[in-house]
Amino acid sequence: MKKETINLKKFKSAKETSKPKDLSELTEEEKERLKLLGLDEKLKREGEYVQIDATPLLCRKKIEGLEIFPITEVFKKYDFISDYYWKAVSSEKDEFTKAVAEDLDNGYFIRVLPGYKLVYPVQTCLYIRTENIAQKVHNIVIVEEGAELNLITSCSVHPHIGSALHIGVSEFYVKKGGKLTFSMIHVWGEKTDVRPRTGIIVEEGGTYISTYVSLFPVRNIQTAPVCRLLGKDAKASFISIIANYPGSYVNIGGEVHLEAEETKTEIISRNVVYGGENIARGKIIAKAPKVKGHLECQGLMLSDEGIMRAIPELDSHFYDVELTHEAAVGKIAQEEVEYLMARGLSEDEATSLIVKGFLTVKIEGIPPALQAQIDKTLELAKLGF
Repeated sequence: MKKETINLKKFKSAKETSKPKDLSELTEEEKERLKLLGLDEKLKREGEYVQIDATPLLCRKKIEGLEIFPITEVFKKYDFISDYYWKAVSSEKDEFTKAVAEDLDNGYFIRVLPGYKLVYPVQTCLYIRTENIAQKVHNIVIVEEGAELNLITSCSVHPHIGSALHIGVSEFYVKKGGKLTFSMIHVWGEKTDVRPRTGIIVEEGGTYISTYVSLFPVRNIQTAPVCRLLGKDAKASFISIIANYPGSYVNIGGEVHLEAEETKTEIISRNVVYGGENIARGKIIAKAPKVKGHLECQGLMLSDEGIMRAIPELDSHFYDVELTHEAAVGKIAQEEVEYLMARGLSEDEATSLIVKGFLTVKIEGIPPALQAQIDKTLELAKLGF
C-alpha cells in the first residue's frame, strides 16, 4: 500500500485563505483542540508562536535572552540569517523543499542568546484550518553557546476538514555547549499528508533531544531528519512514539552523522500497528573514531491487516567505533494478557495496559492536559478499529 506519491498541484495555496484577526475568532471546538495541544494560558511558557494556514496570529516572548519572530520578518531584521537559511537542509532536496523555497507560507524563527537557560518551554503551533490547502513553512531555531531551550511544537488540522498537506522545513543549530530539547505532539487528520524536512547541526559539547509523538490517524507521513554532530562530545537522541491505523502510511526515520571524536547518538522507536503500513528507519554513520551509536526499534502488531518494517543501517569509516542495533516485531504475548486477566482485568483492559506500557514516554515540559489525552489514547487500545 505504497502511498508516498503526492500531487502538489491539487492543493490550493495557503495564502488564498481567509485570515482571522486573532485566536478569539476560532470556534470553541478549535480552541479546545489547541488547548489539548498545549496552547493553554494556565501553563507556564517562556514564549509562544501560533500560525494558522499562512498567517502568524500569535508571536510573543516573556523574557530577555529569547527571540521569536515570523521567519519572513527575520529576513528584514538580521543579515546573519543568510548563514542559516537553507544551510542544514537543501532547497533542492526534493519537490517539497522546492515548493517551500518557491512559495513560503511563513514559519517561526527562535533564537536563545548565549548563556541563557530557559526555565519553562517555548510553545509553537502550526494549524491548518482550511480545506485542501498546502501549508508550506520554514522554521529556524538557534541555540547559542551555553544556552538551553525546551521547545514544544504542536501541529494539527481543523477537526472537520478533509484533505490537507503540511510541508515543514526545519533547521536547528545547537552551538558549543548548548542544549535543545524538541518535542513534537501532532494531531493530524485521516486525510492529511505530512512532509517534514529537517536538518540539525550540533557543535562541540552540544546536545539535541528529539521526541516525536503521533497517536492519532493520519493519511500519510514521511520524514527522515538528518543530524550532523560536528564537535567533540556532541550528542543527539531521537525517540518516536507512533500508533499506526488502517489506511495510514507512516514512514519515519532518522539519520545521524558522527563527524567528531566522542560523539554519541541513539535512535529509538516504539510502534503499535492497528493497521496500515508502518516503516521505522534508522541510520548512523561513523565518520570519526571513538564514537558510539545505538539503534533500537520495537513494533507491536495488533492486527493481521497491518504491515510493520524496521530498517536499521550502520555505516562506519573507522574501526575504533561502537555501533549497535536491535529490532523486534511481534504481537502481545498471550501469557501476559492471561496474567493480567487472572488479576481481574478484562482482555481489552489487559491489552490496553500492555500497549500503554509499551508506548509510555516521559516528555520534559509536556502540558498536563496533553499528557492526560495521550494516556487516554493509550488506554483505548481499540481506537482506530
